[in-house]
Amino acid sequence: MRSNPTAARWTATLRRWIDSQAPGAATVDDDRIDWLRALPFALLHLGCLGVIWTGTSTAALTVAALSYALRMFALTGFYHRYFSHRTFRATRRVQFVFALLGASCAQRGPLWWAAHHRHHHRHADDFQDLHSPRQRGFWWSHMGWFLTRRAFATDLARVPDLRGYAELRWLDRYDVAVPAALALSCYALGAALHAWAPGLDTNGPQMLVWGFFISTVALFHATVTINSLAHRHGKRRYATRDDSRNNLWLALLTFGEGWHNNHHFYPGSARQGFRPLEIDITWYGLRLLAAAGVIRDLKPVPAWVLTAQSEQ
Repeated sequence: MRSNPTAARWTATLRRWIDSQAPGAATVDDDRIDWLRALPFALLHLGCLGVIWTGTSTAALTVAALSYALRMFALTGFYHRYFSHRTFRATRRVQFVFALLGASCAQRGPLWWAAHHRHHHRHADDFQDLHSPRQRGFWWSHMGWFLTRRAFATDLARVPDLRGYAELRWLDRYDVAVPAALALSCYALGAALHAWAPGLDTNGPQMLVWGFFISTVALFHATVTINSLAHRHGKRRYATRDDSRNNLWLALLTFGEGWHNNHHFYPGSARQGFRPLEIDITWYGLRLLAAAGVIRDLKPVPAWVLTAQSEQ
């Protein structure tokens, strides 16, 4: 039987969508956008247009807001401050629970996220930084880099402290599994509420659009503003070698990540809003988890950092 090259090519592409370690899934020296593999990312955005047909409801808006808040905390508190910077300690079980929540954000697995972020700190705003607006401009730093063949790769050499966890390796390899499960769960929730609580005026398609598509797209673009905007707009308290800035509005949007110049000056603290009036919602959440005994050993901001010579 003769093979069909077109069918084989699409089969290989589909496998790369499902398995990030499939042959050809990532090329570490290729900065071209992988348009076929980027198709699910485009469909995620197009899914938001479904609101034209589904409309909205209080129930759908509530689920979307809760989905955004819970997952933003998982990203900022665990993908960033825990996996990337190890600013506190957690048990393996807690680590996995929040890795699972982070994976539902459709921003790839915890090892991928930590490896790329550690690379960013080592090369912030130089020619090796994949998402520096200084090097490639706004749109590239905001989302273009995320869709390149180079960016799909996870360099496990950058995360020697994490690569031994089989469950984290699985989340990294099959990074579409958890977002897909969340999408199905949102649809099922909406369908159940439509049947059992019709007074809420929601249904499966509406909950899918708001609870998954809109919430996930908003989450993605809020997160990457730290790449594209927090290196351009705001104030510089510390004279770091990069362009990082502190920005209150981005801090509110991202639960504290907008205190980016603080973070680049001293990334070893679980707190990024160094001063009392610098709102850091993630820090407050981590304090609550620590008080409940869920996590421990939160690394504080040292006194010398607070008294360091400011640029402003």
